[in-house]
Amino acid sequence: MKKIGIGGDHAGYDYKKRLIAKLESEGYEVTDFGPDSEASVDYPDYVHPLAIAVESGKLDLGIAVCGSGNGVCMTVNKHQGVRGAQMWNTKLAELARQHNNANIACIPARFVDYDLAEAMIHTFVTTDFEGGRHERRVDKISC
Repeated sequence: MKKIGIGGDHAGYDYKKRLIAKLESEGYEVTDFGPDSEASVDYPDYVHPLAIAVESGKLDLGIAVCGSGNGVCMTVNKHQGVRGAQMWNTKLAELARQHNNANIACIPARFVDYDLAEAMIHTFVTTDFEGGRHERRVDKISC
């Protein structure tokens, strides 16, 4: 079973808690990088460690969730071995995995309802990279 990490900020805290419970109920091993409450925090403090764990191979996939999804996505994509993809529907989640081999899903909690976030994460963690013609392109992403 895949090992998944999740982190974010105060705006994503509720979704983070609920996604952890859902993923664990499906048998995934989930590492929570925080935060531990809805108190205002700086998302880089939580998503840099998440990105490092994904980049190092300690985790298979990651989920980063904040209000807009932008801050966490920008942060995780500073790491060379990370391909963070912001998503707002299940088709984008699917294509991020199939075509871009995205390894961190970035969720905008203030712009998608929880049921959609859960559906996107289900799609993200159950979709495989197609490789083939996409692999050549993905190999060119890192600087």
